[in-house]
Amino acid sequence: MRRLVIVGASLAGLRAAQAARRAGHDGPLTVVGAEERLPYTRPPLSKEILAGEQEPESCALACDELDVEWRLGTEATALDTERRTLTLADGETLPYDRVLIATGARAREWPGPGGELEGLFVLRAFEDAVALKQALASRPKLAIVGGGFVGCEVAASARKLGVEVTMIDVASQPMPALGPELGARCAEMHRAHGVELRMGVGVEGFEGDGRLEAVRLADGSRVEADVAVVALGAVPNTEWLRASGLELNPGVVCDATLAAKGAEDVFCAGDAAAWPHPMADGEVIRIEHWTNAAEQGAHAARNMLAERAEREPYEAVPYFWSDQYDTKIQAAGLMSRAERTVILEADAEAGKLVAAGVRDGRVVAAVAFNAPRRLVFYRRRLADRPALEQLAAEVANDERRLGDPGPAALAAVQEAAA
Repeated sequence: MRRLVIVGASLAGLRAAQAARRAGHDGPLTVVGAEERLPYTRPPLSKEILAGEQEPESCALACDELDVEWRLGTEATALDTERRTLTLADGETLPYDRVLIATGARAREWPGPGGELEGLFVLRAFEDAVALKQALASRPKLAIVGGGFVGCEVAASARKLGVEVTMIDVASQPMPALGPELGARCAEMHRAHGVELRMGVGVEGFEGDGRLEAVRLADGSRVEADVAVVALGAVPNTEWLRASGLELNPGVVCDATLAAKGAEDVFCAGDAAAWPHPMADGEVIRIEHWTNAAEQGAHAARNMLAERAEREPYEAVPYFWSDQYDTKIQAAGLMSRAERTVILEADAEAGKLVAAGVRDGRVVAAVAFNAPRRLVFYRRRLADRPALEQLAAEVANDERRLGDPGPAALAAVQEAAA
Protein backbone atom coordinates (compact mmCIF):
# COMPACT_ATOMS: atom_id res chain seq x y z
CA MET A 1 0.00 0.00 0.00
CA ARG A 2 1.62 3.25 -1.16
CA ARG A 3 2.37 6.03 1.29
CA LEU A 4 1.52 9.37 -0.29
CA VAL A 5 2.86 12.66 1.01
CA ILE A 6 1.74 16.04 -0.31
CA VAL A 7 3.98 18.98 0.56
CA GLY A 8 1.82 22.08 0.50
CA ALA A 9 -1.60 22.59 2.09
CA SER A 10 -3.02 25.25 -0.20
CA LEU A 11 -5.28 24.84 -3.24
CA ALA A 12 -3.08 22.54 -5.36
CA GLY A 13 -2.31 20.31 -2.39
CA LEU A 14 -5.94 20.10 -1.35
CA ARG A 15 -7.17 19.27 -4.84
CA ALA A 16 -4.44 16.64 -5.11
CA ALA A 17 -5.50 14.99 -1.85
CA GLN A 18 -9.16 15.01 -2.89
CA ALA A 19 -8.33 13.56 -6.31
CA ALA A 20 -6.19 10.81 -4.78
CA ARG A 21 -9.06 9.70 -2.56
CA ARG A 22 -11.55 9.88 -5.42
CA ALA A 23 -9.20 7.77 -7.54
CA GLY A 24 -9.39 5.01 -4.96
CA HIS A 25 -6.28 5.51 -2.86
CA ASP A 26 -7.16 4.21 0.60
CA GLY A 27 -3.65 4.09 2.03
CA PRO A 28 -1.78 6.62 4.18
CA LEU A 29 -2.03 10.21 2.92
CA THR A 30 -0.21 13.02 4.71
CA VAL A 31 -0.47 16.72 3.83
CA VAL A 32 2.28 18.99 5.14
CA GLY A 33 1.70 22.75 5.25
CA ALA A 34 3.84 25.66 6.38
CA GLU A 35 0.80 27.73 7.39
CA GLU A 36 -1.13 26.79 10.50
CA ARG A 37 -4.47 27.18 8.72
CA LEU A 38 -6.37 24.56 6.80
CA PRO A 39 -6.55 25.26 3.05
CA TYR A 40 -8.21 28.50 1.98
CA THR A 41 -8.75 30.27 -1.33
CA ARG A 42 -6.62 33.33 -2.07
CA PRO A 43 -8.38 35.33 -4.84
CA PRO A 44 -10.83 37.06 -2.42
CA LEU A 45 -7.94 38.37 -0.31
CA SER A 46 -7.20 41.24 -2.71
CA LYS A 47 -10.84 41.84 -3.59
CA GLU A 48 -13.84 40.99 -1.39
CA ILE A 49 -11.88 40.63 1.88
CA LEU A 50 -9.91 43.84 1.40
CA ALA A 51 -13.01 45.77 0.35
CA GLY A 52 -14.93 44.52 3.39
CA GLU A 53 -17.50 42.66 1.31
CA GLN A 54 -16.72 39.28 2.88
CA GLU A 55 -15.35 38.14 6.22
CA PRO A 56 -11.87 36.57 6.08
CA GLU A 57 -13.18 33.25 7.41
CA SER A 58 -15.27 32.85 4.25
CA CYS A 59 -12.07 31.96 2.35
CA ALA A 60 -11.89 28.52 3.98
CA LEU A 61 -12.10 25.61 1.55
CA ALA A 62 -14.22 22.57 2.39
CA CYS A 63 -11.99 19.78 3.66
CA ASP A 64 -13.48 18.63 6.98
CA GLU A 65 -14.48 15.23 5.61
CA LEU A 66 -11.22 14.58 3.77
CA ASP A 67 -9.42 11.54 5.17
CA VAL A 68 -5.84 12.81 5.49
CA GLU A 69 -3.27 13.41 8.19
CA TRP A 70 -2.71 17.15 8.38
CA ARG A 71 0.74 18.34 9.46
CA LEU A 72 0.19 22.09 9.58
CA GLY A 73 2.48 24.87 10.80
CA THR A 74 5.52 22.83 9.77
CA GLU A 75 7.78 23.59 6.83
CA ALA A 76 9.52 20.94 4.77
CA THR A 77 13.28 21.50 4.76
CA ALA A 78 14.76 18.66 2.68
CA LEU A 79 13.86 15.88 0.26
CA ASP A 80 15.95 12.73 -0.16
CA THR A 81 14.82 11.12 -3.40
CA GLU A 82 17.07 8.06 -2.97
CA ARG A 83 15.85 7.19 0.51
CA ARG A 84 12.38 8.53 -0.23
CA THR A 85 12.16 10.69 2.86
CA LEU A 86 10.91 14.18 3.59
CA THR A 87 12.51 16.14 6.44
CA LEU A 88 10.47 18.69 8.38
CA ALA A 89 11.61 21.81 10.21
CA ASP A 90 11.18 20.11 13.58
CA GLY A 91 13.63 17.39 12.53
CA GLU A 92 11.06 14.68 11.90
CA THR A 93 11.51 12.51 8.81
CA LEU A 94 8.51 11.24 6.86
CA PRO A 95 8.93 8.22 4.55
CA TYR A 96 7.01 8.18 1.28
CA ASP A 97 6.41 6.03 -1.78
CA ARG A 98 5.18 8.94 -3.88
CA VAL A 99 5.46 12.63 -3.01
CA LEU A 100 3.77 15.65 -4.57
CA ILE A 101 5.38 19.07 -4.21
CA ALA A 102 2.77 21.82 -4.05
CA THR A 103 4.58 24.41 -1.94
CA GLY A 104 3.32 27.29 -4.07
CA ALA A 105 4.94 30.70 -4.06
CA ARG A 106 5.37 33.69 -1.78
CA ALA A 107 5.13 37.41 -2.44
CA ARG A 108 8.36 39.01 -3.63
CA GLU A 109 9.65 41.32 -0.90
CA TRP A 110 11.09 44.77 -1.56
CA PRO A 111 14.89 44.29 -1.79
CA GLY A 112 15.96 47.95 -1.72
CA PRO A 113 16.20 50.85 0.73
CA GLY A 114 13.39 51.35 3.20
CA GLY A 115 12.13 47.80 3.26
CA GLU A 116 12.18 47.80 7.05
CA LEU A 117 9.79 50.74 7.45
CA GLU A 118 6.44 50.30 9.14
CA GLY A 119 3.61 50.68 6.67
CA LEU A 120 4.95 48.37 3.95
CA PHE A 121 2.83 45.37 3.03
CA VAL A 122 2.74 42.45 0.65
CA LEU A 123 -0.42 40.48 -0.10
CA ARG A 124 -0.30 36.72 -0.42
CA ALA A 125 -1.50 35.04 2.76
CA PHE A 126 -4.58 35.30 4.96
CA GLU A 127 -2.75 37.33 7.59
CA ASP A 128 -1.46 39.75 4.94
CA ALA A 129 -5.01 40.61 3.89
CA VAL A 130 -6.21 41.07 7.47
CA ALA A 131 -3.29 43.36 8.31
CA LEU A 132 -3.67 45.44 5.14
CA LYS A 133 -7.41 45.79 5.64
CA GLN A 134 -6.80 47.17 9.13
CA ALA A 135 -4.18 49.58 7.78
CA LEU A 136 -6.61 50.93 5.16
CA ALA A 137 -9.42 51.49 7.68
CA SER A 138 -8.17 55.01 8.47
CA ARG A 139 -8.09 55.89 4.74
CA PRO A 140 -4.37 56.58 4.48
CA LYS A 141 -2.53 57.64 1.33
CA LEU A 142 -1.77 54.36 -0.42
CA ALA A 143 1.04 53.71 -2.89
CA ILE A 144 1.04 50.48 -4.85
CA VAL A 145 4.34 49.40 -6.35
CA GLY A 146 3.48 47.08 -9.21
CA GLY A 147 0.65 47.31 -11.72
CA GLY A 148 0.00 43.61 -12.30
CA PHE A 149 -2.97 41.55 -11.17
CA VAL A 150 -2.54 41.98 -7.41
CA GLY A 151 -1.61 45.64 -7.65
CA CYS A 152 -4.65 46.47 -9.81
CA GLU A 153 -7.03 44.49 -7.61
CA VAL A 154 -5.73 46.18 -4.46
CA ALA A 155 -6.15 49.56 -6.15
CA ALA A 156 -9.76 48.77 -7.05
CA SER A 157 -10.57 47.51 -3.55
CA ALA A 158 -8.91 50.51 -1.90
CA ARG A 159 -10.84 52.97 -4.07
CA LYS A 160 -14.08 51.29 -2.97
CA LEU A 161 -13.04 52.19 0.58
CA GLY A 162 -12.40 55.81 -0.41
CA VAL A 163 -8.62 55.49 -0.10
CA GLU A 164 -6.38 57.81 -2.14
CA VAL A 165 -4.31 55.54 -4.41
CA THR A 166 -1.18 56.01 -6.51
CA MET A 167 -0.02 53.08 -8.63
CA ILE A 168 3.62 52.93 -9.73
CA ASP A 169 5.18 50.61 -12.29
CA VAL A 170 8.16 50.62 -14.61
CA ALA A 171 5.85 49.29 -17.34
CA SER A 172 4.08 51.81 -19.56
CA GLN A 173 0.60 50.47 -18.71
CA PRO A 174 -1.07 48.48 -15.91
CA MET A 175 -1.64 44.78 -16.48
CA PRO A 176 1.35 44.50 -18.84
CA ALA A 177 0.75 40.77 -19.29
CA LEU A 178 -2.28 41.66 -21.43
CA GLY A 179 -0.24 43.66 -23.92
CA PRO A 180 -0.17 47.42 -24.62
CA GLU A 181 -3.61 47.76 -26.21
CA LEU A 182 -5.53 46.11 -23.38
CA GLY A 183 -3.17 47.61 -20.83
CA ALA A 184 -4.20 51.05 -22.07
CA ARG A 185 -7.84 50.08 -21.51
CA CYS A 186 -6.97 49.08 -17.94
CA ALA A 187 -5.20 52.41 -17.44
CA GLU A 188 -8.30 54.30 -18.54
CA MET A 189 -10.41 52.23 -16.16
CA HIS A 190 -8.24 52.98 -13.14
CA ARG A 191 -7.95 56.68 -13.95
CA ALA A 192 -11.73 56.87 -14.29
CA HIS A 193 -12.00 55.53 -10.74
CA GLY A 194 -9.57 58.09 -9.33
CA VAL A 195 -6.27 56.19 -9.26
CA GLU A 196 -3.19 58.28 -10.00
CA LEU A 197 -0.91 56.33 -12.34
CA ARG A 198 2.85 56.81 -12.37
CA MET A 199 3.78 54.50 -15.22
CA GLY A 200 7.13 54.07 -16.92
CA VAL A 201 9.17 54.90 -13.85
CA GLY A 202 10.92 52.67 -11.34
CA VAL A 203 11.17 52.89 -7.57
CA GLU A 204 14.48 53.64 -5.87
CA GLY A 205 13.31 53.17 -2.31
CA PHE A 206 10.96 54.02 0.54
CA GLU A 207 11.54 56.97 2.87
CA GLY A 208 10.54 57.63 6.44
CA ASP A 209 11.70 57.84 10.04
CA GLY A 210 10.67 54.42 11.30
CA ARG A 211 7.40 54.70 9.44
CA LEU A 212 6.73 55.13 5.73
CA GLU A 213 6.37 58.72 4.56
CA ALA A 214 7.07 58.60 0.83
CA VAL A 215 8.13 56.49 -2.15
CA ARG A 216 11.23 57.78 -3.95
CA LEU A 217 11.08 57.26 -7.71
CA ALA A 218 13.89 56.78 -10.19
CA ASP A 219 13.17 60.14 -11.85
CA GLY A 220 13.88 61.93 -8.55
CA SER A 221 10.25 62.64 -7.66
CA ARG A 222 8.49 61.53 -4.49
CA VAL A 223 5.04 60.09 -3.88
CA GLU A 224 3.74 60.80 -0.39
CA ALA A 225 2.30 57.68 1.21
CA ASP A 226 1.31 56.39 4.63
CA VAL A 227 0.93 52.81 3.42
CA ALA A 228 2.52 50.97 0.49
CA VAL A 229 1.78 47.60 -1.03
CA VAL A 230 4.68 45.89 -2.79
CA ALA A 231 3.08 43.90 -5.62
CA LEU A 232 6.08 42.75 -7.60
CA GLY A 233 5.08 39.20 -8.33
CA ALA A 234 5.85 35.94 -6.56
CA VAL A 235 8.79 33.64 -5.92
CA PRO A 236 8.24 29.84 -5.99
CA ASN A 237 8.94 28.12 -2.67
CA THR A 238 11.57 25.71 -3.95
CA GLU A 239 14.76 26.76 -2.12
CA TRP A 240 14.36 23.87 0.29
CA LEU A 241 14.90 21.50 -2.66
CA ARG A 242 18.34 22.80 -3.71
CA ALA A 243 20.14 19.79 -2.26
CA SER A 244 17.59 17.27 -3.51
CA GLY A 245 19.07 16.81 -6.97
CA LEU A 246 15.85 18.01 -8.62
CA GLU A 247 16.20 20.50 -11.46
CA LEU A 248 14.91 23.95 -10.49
CA ASN A 249 14.12 26.71 -13.01
CA PRO A 250 13.09 28.24 -10.54
CA GLY A 251 10.11 25.92 -10.23
CA VAL A 252 10.56 22.15 -10.15
CA VAL A 253 11.18 21.08 -13.75
CA CYS A 254 8.80 18.28 -14.68
CA ASP A 255 7.93 16.23 -17.73
CA ALA A 256 4.57 16.59 -19.46
CA THR A 257 2.92 14.29 -16.88
CA LEU A 258 4.07 16.51 -13.97
CA ALA A 259 6.65 13.97 -12.77
CA ALA A 260 9.83 15.72 -11.64
CA LYS A 261 12.62 15.36 -14.15
CA GLY A 262 14.91 12.49 -13.16
CA ALA A 263 12.81 11.45 -10.15
CA GLU A 264 10.32 8.64 -10.76
CA ASP A 265 8.38 9.09 -7.52
CA VAL A 266 8.29 12.89 -7.23
CA PHE A 267 5.53 15.02 -8.77
CA CYS A 268 4.76 18.72 -8.68
CA ALA A 269 1.74 20.98 -9.18
CA GLY A 270 0.70 24.60 -8.85
CA ASP A 271 2.89 27.68 -8.63
CA ALA A 272 6.00 25.61 -7.87
CA ALA A 273 5.74 23.45 -11.02
CA ALA A 274 7.49 24.09 -14.35
CA TRP A 275 6.50 21.81 -17.20
CA PRO A 276 6.51 21.70 -21.03
CA HIS A 277 3.27 22.89 -22.57
CA PRO A 278 2.23 22.31 -26.19
CA MET A 279 0.95 25.89 -26.48
CA ALA A 280 4.47 27.04 -25.67
CA ASP A 281 5.94 24.78 -28.37
CA GLY A 282 7.18 22.43 -25.67
CA GLU A 283 9.02 25.12 -23.71
CA VAL A 284 8.91 24.85 -19.93
CA ILE A 285 6.45 27.29 -18.38
CA ARG A 286 5.17 28.10 -14.91
CA ILE A 287 1.64 29.40 -14.26
CA GLU A 288 0.66 31.28 -11.09
CA HIS A 289 -3.12 31.24 -11.24
CA TRP A 290 -5.96 29.66 -9.25
CA THR A 291 -7.41 27.48 -12.01
CA ASN A 292 -4.04 26.02 -12.91
CA ALA A 293 -3.33 25.13 -9.28
CA ALA A 294 -6.70 23.42 -8.90
CA GLU A 295 -6.66 21.49 -12.18
CA GLN A 296 -2.99 20.65 -12.05
CA GLY A 297 -3.14 19.42 -8.46
CA ALA A 298 -5.87 16.93 -9.32
CA HIS A 299 -4.11 15.83 -12.51
CA ALA A 300 -0.78 15.31 -10.76
CA ALA A 301 -2.43 13.19 -8.07
CA ARG A 302 -4.01 10.88 -10.64
CA ASN A 303 -0.68 10.46 -12.39
CA MET A 304 1.03 9.88 -9.06
CA LEU A 305 -1.16 6.83 -8.53
CA ALA A 306 -0.68 5.50 -12.07
CA GLU A 307 2.12 3.48 -13.60
CA ARG A 308 4.38 5.38 -15.98
CA ALA A 309 2.75 4.03 -19.15
CA GLU A 310 -0.69 5.08 -17.93
CA ARG A 311 0.14 8.69 -17.02
CA GLU A 312 -1.45 11.43 -19.08
CA PRO A 313 0.19 14.73 -20.06
CA TYR A 314 -1.17 17.91 -18.53
CA GLU A 315 -2.19 20.09 -21.49
CA ALA A 316 -5.04 22.21 -20.12
CA VAL A 317 -5.33 25.66 -21.66
CA PRO A 318 -4.27 28.14 -18.93
CA TYR A 319 -7.02 30.39 -17.60
CA PHE A 320 -7.22 33.25 -15.11
CA TRP A 321 -9.54 36.05 -14.10
CA SER A 322 -9.33 39.38 -12.31
CA ASP A 323 -12.20 41.46 -10.90
CA GLN A 324 -11.55 45.21 -10.89
CA TYR A 325 -14.39 47.62 -10.06
CA ASP A 326 -17.34 46.48 -12.20
CA THR A 327 -15.13 44.79 -14.80
CA LYS A 328 -14.33 41.09 -14.98
CA ILE A 329 -11.16 40.44 -16.95
CA GLN A 330 -10.58 36.85 -18.05
CA ALA A 331 -7.88 35.32 -20.18
CA ALA A 332 -7.16 31.91 -21.64
CA GLY A 333 -3.98 30.69 -23.27
CA LEU A 334 -0.53 32.23 -23.10
CA MET A 335 -0.86 35.96 -23.65
CA SER A 336 2.83 36.44 -22.86
CA ARG A 337 3.66 34.70 -26.14
CA ALA A 338 1.43 36.91 -28.27
CA GLU A 339 3.08 39.29 -30.74
CA ARG A 340 -0.05 41.36 -31.34
CA THR A 341 -3.61 41.79 -30.14
CA VAL A 342 -6.72 41.82 -32.35
CA ILE A 343 -10.27 42.51 -31.10
CA LEU A 344 -12.61 39.88 -32.56
CA GLU A 345 -15.93 40.91 -31.03
CA ALA A 346 -17.21 43.79 -28.95
CA ASP A 347 -20.21 45.55 -27.48
CA ALA A 348 -18.92 49.04 -26.72
CA GLU A 349 -22.07 50.25 -24.95
CA ALA A 350 -21.97 47.31 -22.52
CA GLY A 351 -18.20 47.52 -22.04
CA LYS A 352 -17.71 44.02 -23.40
CA LEU A 353 -15.06 42.68 -25.77
CA VAL A 354 -12.94 39.67 -26.63
CA ALA A 355 -9.44 40.10 -28.05
CA ALA A 356 -7.14 37.47 -29.52
CA GLY A 357 -3.44 37.24 -28.81
CA VAL A 358 -1.72 36.26 -32.06
CA ARG A 359 1.68 34.72 -32.77
CA ASP A 360 2.83 33.74 -36.27
CA GLY A 361 -0.73 34.10 -37.54
CA ARG A 362 -2.19 31.74 -34.94
CA VAL A 363 -4.25 32.52 -31.88
CA VAL A 364 -2.38 31.66 -28.67
CA ALA A 365 -4.56 33.54 -26.20
CA ALA A 366 -7.90 35.26 -25.70
CA VAL A 367 -8.80 38.05 -23.28
CA ALA A 368 -12.37 38.96 -22.40
CA PHE A 369 -13.74 42.04 -20.66
CA ASN A 370 -17.15 41.34 -19.09
CA ALA A 371 -17.78 38.42 -21.44
CA PRO A 372 -17.43 35.22 -19.38
CA ARG A 373 -19.69 33.08 -21.54
CA ARG A 374 -17.77 33.94 -24.68
CA LEU A 375 -14.42 33.03 -23.14
CA VAL A 376 -15.61 29.44 -22.64
CA PHE A 377 -15.81 29.11 -26.43
CA TYR A 378 -12.34 30.57 -26.91
CA ARG A 379 -10.70 28.37 -24.28
CA ARG A 380 -11.99 25.27 -26.07
CA ARG A 381 -10.69 26.47 -29.43
CA LEU A 382 -7.26 27.56 -28.18
CA ALA A 383 -6.10 24.01 -27.62
CA ASP A 384 -5.89 23.66 -31.43
CA ARG A 385 -4.06 26.99 -31.88
CA PRO A 386 -6.36 28.03 -34.75
CA ALA A 387 -5.30 30.45 -37.46
CA LEU A 388 -6.53 33.97 -36.75
CA GLU A 389 -8.46 34.17 -40.02
CA GLN A 390 -10.18 30.86 -39.30
CA LEU A 391 -11.20 31.82 -35.75
CA ALA A 392 -12.33 35.27 -36.87
CA ALA A 393 -14.59 33.65 -39.47
CA GLU A 394 -16.09 31.34 -36.85
CA VAL A 395 -16.80 34.28 -34.56
CA ALA A 396 -18.32 36.34 -37.38
CA ASN A 397 -20.79 33.52 -38.10
CA ASP A 398 -21.63 32.89 -34.43
CA GLU A 399 -25.02 34.33 -33.52
CA ARG A 400 -23.89 34.53 -29.88
CA ARG A 401 -21.02 36.91 -30.59
CA LEU A 402 -21.01 40.24 -28.81
CA GLY A 403 -21.02 42.38 -31.93
CA ASP A 404 -18.93 43.82 -34.75
CA PRO A 405 -15.44 44.76 -33.48
CA GLY A 406 -15.20 47.61 -35.98
CA PRO A 407 -13.33 48.24 -39.25
CA ALA A 408 -9.91 48.65 -37.62
CA ALA A 409 -10.13 45.20 -36.03
CA LEU A 410 -11.33 43.60 -39.25
CA ALA A 411 -8.45 45.20 -41.14
CA ALA A 412 -6.04 43.80 -38.55
CA VAL A 413 -7.39 40.29 -39.16
CA GLN A 414 -6.97 40.68 -42.91
CA GLU A 415 -3.44 42.03 -42.48
CA ALA A 416 -2.44 39.11 -40.25
CA ALA A 417 -3.85 36.62 -42.76
CA ALA A 418 -2.03 38.19 -45.71
